Amino acid sequence: MLGHASGIIGLPLRLLAREVYNRVADRVGADQVALITGEEKIVPPAPRFRVCTVEAMPSEADAAFLAIDEIQLAGDLERGHVFTDRILNLRGREETLLLGAATMRGTVERLLPGVNVVTRPRMSVLAYSGSKKITRLPRRSAVVAFTADEVYAIAELIRRQRGGAAVVLGSLSPRTRNAQVELFQSGDVDFLVATDAIGMGLNLDVDHIAFAADRKFDGFQFRRLTAAEFGQIAGRAGRHMRDGTFGVTGRVDPLPDEMVAALESHQFDPVKTIQWRNRNLDFTSLASLKASLDVPPTHPGLTKAPPSEDVSVLDIVSRDPELRELATGSGRVTTLWDVCQIPDYRKIAPANHAELVAAVFGFLAKDGVISDDWFARQIAYADHADGDIDTLANRVAHIRTWTFAANRPQWLRDPVHWQERTRAIEDRLSDALHERLTGRFVDRRTSVLMRRLKENAMLEAEITSSGDVLVEGQHVGTLSGFRFAPDPNADGPDGKALRAAAQKALAGEIGERAERLATAPNTDFVLSGDGTLRWQGAPVARLVEGDDPLRPRLILLADGSLATGARDRVQGRIDIWLANHAETLLKPLFDLRAAQSLAAAARGIAFRLAENFGLINRSEIAEEVRALDQDARAGLRTLGVRFGAYHVYVPQLVKPAPGALLTAFWAIRNGGIDQPGVAELTQLAASGRTSVPVDGSFPRELYRIVGYRIAGNRAVRIDILERLADLIRPLVAWRPTVLTPTAPDGAVNGNGFTVTVAMTSLLGCSGDDFASVLKALGYRMQRTPAPPPAAEAATEGSADTPAPYAAEEGT
Repeated sequence: MLGHASGIIGLPLRLLAREVYNRVADRVGADQVALITGEEKIVPPAPRFRVCTVEAMPSEADAAFLAIDEIQLAGDLERGHVFTDRILNLRGREETLLLGAATMRGTVERLLPGVNVVTRPRMSVLAYSGSKKITRLPRRSAVVAFTADEVYAIAELIRRQRGGAAVVLGSLSPRTRNAQVELFQSGDVDFLVATDAIGMGLNLDVDHIAFAADRKFDGFQFRRLTAAEFGQIAGRAGRHMRDGTFGVTGRVDPLPDEMVAALESHQFDPVKTIQWRNRNLDFTSLASLKASLDVPPTHPGLTKAPPSEDVSVLDIVSRDPELRELATGSGRVTTLWDVCQIPDYRKIAPANHAELVAAVFGFLAKDGVISDDWFARQIAYADHADGDIDTLANRVAHIRTWTFAANRPQWLRDPVHWQERTRAIEDRLSDALHERLTGRFVDRRTSVLMRRLKENAMLEAEITSSGDVLVEGQHVGTLSGFRFAPDPNADGPDGKALRAAAQKALAGEIGERAERLATAPNTDFVLSGDGTLRWQGAPVARLVEGDDPLRPRLILLADGSLATGARDRVQGRIDIWLANHAETLLKPLFDLRAAQSLAAAARGIAFRLAENFGLINRSEIAEEVRALDQDARAGLRTLGVRFGAYHVYVPQLVKPAPGALLTAFWAIRNGGIDQPGVAELTQLAASGRTSVPVDGSFPRELYRIVGYRIAGNRAVRIDILERLADLIRPLVAWRPTVLTPTAPDGAVNGNGFTVTVAMTSLLGCSGDDFASVLKALGYRMQRTPAPPPAAEAATEGSADTPAPYAAEEGT
C-alpha cells in the first residue's frame, strides 16, 4: 500500500486496524494516514492512506490501492455480507489486493474472472500433540474456550498452578485486549486463555494451541467447529520459521485422524458460497427499505444472508406506530437505517437494544441531533471505574455504544467534545478492567520468577529491613530472627530454585545478624509475655525450664542457615542477657538465697521466701516468725522483706516487671506458658487493679505468683490487703479514754469494727464480695443496729435502722 500514492485497507477487527494504523503512521507520519472504525476516527486534513475496519470502509473508493483482509469471512453468517459487498464493489485505481485463506480461491475466481492468485505457503510445521492436562501444558501456550465462564475457570487454574494467564475475549475493548496480550508477549505470563477471538487480528508468540472446547454458539446454534475454524485458531501456533503444535485439553476428546491430517496439511474444504445482501437500498419508505433488504442474489455463488443485527433491530422498531409516523420520507428512513447500524455491544436483549435505537432516532427525527443532557446521562451510567470484572465489562460495553454514536458527527451538536469524553471513559474503564483481570488471573510474583528461571538467569535476592525475602522483587518468604519461613504460595514446580536463590541471600544476612546480636546491648532484647526472646523485635529464642526455678534456659530459634560458630556466639550472648535480666529484676530473691550471715531461724525464712518467689502467707510460718528476735527481723528487713499482718513478702517483687518474669518462670515448670491465665494475669498485674473477681479456670497458684491473694470471691493485691490491715488495726484497738472519748469512723467498742467507705474504695468492691474477703482473712461477720445520731436520740429515742456489716477479730 505504501508503494502507491494513496491507499485504503479494510481489516476485520478494530484492534488490528489500530495496529496497522500505528505502523503506517510510524512510516509516513500521522498527518498522512487516517484511522476509521465504528468507534474511533482519526482523520487529518488530507490523508493519503486510510486504515479501516471492513464495516467502516467507504462505499465508493477513491484510492490508487485498495486491500481487504481475511476475505474468507465473507462466508460468516453475521458479517459475511459486508465482506462480500467490499469484495464485489470496491476497487483501487491501480491495484486491488484481496487477502485470505486459500479456501476462498475458487469462489473469488468465479466471482472475479481473471483475478491473479498468489499463494504464500506456511513456512513452519504445525503438528498435533494429542491431549494434555491444563497443568502440564508447555510454556507459551494458548488455551481456547468459547464462553467467558470457561475462560475464567481455566485462567484461575493456571494462576494457581503456573503463575497466571492473560485473558482475551471478544467482548473486551481493544485497549484491554492489547494490555492483556502485552502481558503474554512480554513474558510476564506464559499462558493465554482466549475465545476464538485469538483466531485473527492478533500476532502472538504462541508455540502451542490447546482446545479446551470444540463447540461454540455461532449466533444461531451450538455446533462443533468446522475444520477451517479449527485451522484458523490452531494456525496461531508457531509463525514464520518457528514450528508450532496444537492439541486438546480438559474434557475435549482427541481429534479424529482426518481432522488432524487436514490441520497439519492446511487442506480444508473450499468456501462454495458466500453471504450477500443487497447494497442498492430503497429509502423511499420503511416498506421499500425492508423490501430492498429482502432482495435475493442472482449469482449462484452467493446466498442471501440471514437477518443480521441491523435488520432485526429495524424489524422491531418498525412495529412502533409512533416511530413509523416519524420515519417518513427518504431522509428520515435513511437516518433510521443509519441508527440501526449501532452495534449491540451490551448484548442484553434485542428488544432492549431496539429501545435504544428508537430513542436515538426519536431525537434525530424531531430535533436533528441527540439531546446533550440525555447523552450525558447515558454516558454517566458507565463513568465509574469501581466494581468487579463483570461490572466493568458491562460498563465498557455500555460506553462503546456511545463512543460509536459520538463518532457520527451529524448526530451531535458538539461531536468532538463527546468523542473526547467517551474515549476518556472507555480508556479509564479499559485500564481498570485490565487491572482486575491481571489481579485475578496473574500471580505477579510467580510469573516474574518463572520468566527469570526460564532465561536461566541469576536470580537477584534481597532482604528488607522488615525481614521480607525478595527474589527478583517478588516475596518468597520472611526471615524472622534466624529462621526463614517460606511463603507457601512460592511453592510449586520451580519452588526448589526459588528457595535456593533465597538461601543465597540468607546466608550472608544471617551471619551478619549473628555478629550484630553477639555484640548487642542489653536494651536490644525483650522477653515477651509468651516466653519469646526478641532482639530488635525479631524472635530469636524461647524460654524453657531449667534445673533451677530462677535459672531457666533459652533455646535458640534458628534453622540450618546459622553456622555452628555463629550459633555458639549467639547462644552465649542470650544466656548472659537472661542471667543479667533475672538477677536485676529478681535481685531480692537471689540476695535471700545468698544471705549466709543471717541467724539460723532467719535463714530458714529467707530460704522459704526464695522458694516461694518472695511471698508467703504469714499464717503458714507464724511459729517461725514468732521465734525471730529483733536482730533477725532487722536482718531480713535489710534484704527487702516486710512482715505484714497477713503476709511475709518482698514488696519490690509485687510490681509488674518482676511479676511478669516470675509468672513466666513459674509457668514453664507448671503446665506451660500458653495455659489459661498466664497472659491474662500478667496483664492484670500491669494494669494496677486492686482486686478482681476470681476466674476458676486459672490456676490458683498463679494468682499468688503475680502478687494477688484469693480471698473469698475476689483476688486482692497483696499490698492492698496489708493496707486494709492498716485501716482495720487501729479501729479494733480503740477503747474510749479521756483523751479519745469519741470513736473514730468504723470503730466499735468491743474488739470489732464496721466496714467503712475507705475500706471498700481501697479494694474496689463492696457488699457480699467485700464480706467474703473479710471472712477469708479470718473475721466473723454480724449485723448490729446502728447508733442514732445525737440529735435524733434526744428527740425520738433509739433508731432501729440496721447497721452496715460489723466484724470482730477471729480467734
